[in-house]
Amino acid sequence: MTLGKVVGTLVATRKDEKLIGSKLMIVQSVDIDGHLVRQYTVAMDAVGAGIGEMVLTAAGSSARYTDSTSGKPIDSVVMAIVDMVEIEGQIIYKK
Repeated sequence: MTLGKVVGTLVATRKDEKLIGSKLMIVQSVDIDGHLVRQYTVAMDAVGAGIGEMVLTAAGSSARYTDSTSGKPIDSVVMAIVDMVEIEGQIIYKK
């Protein structure tokens, strides 16, 4: 799993029919201190995340294990919206 922040959306009018109706999000990676990293991925949204939200993504074959991604040609999925990140007793992020 990877921690990231939704920074945008991707619209593709022509795509594989298995992706029709799927929301594609641009997710920027976040380091362990909560700082944005210059690394991005496109992930299918399985949980209704919005721009600016901190999320967890799964990649590779694990991305196809959610109910909404099973059998779809994806490599990354937004599978959780993060409420809080605590490391060694310090809150790094809170929604």
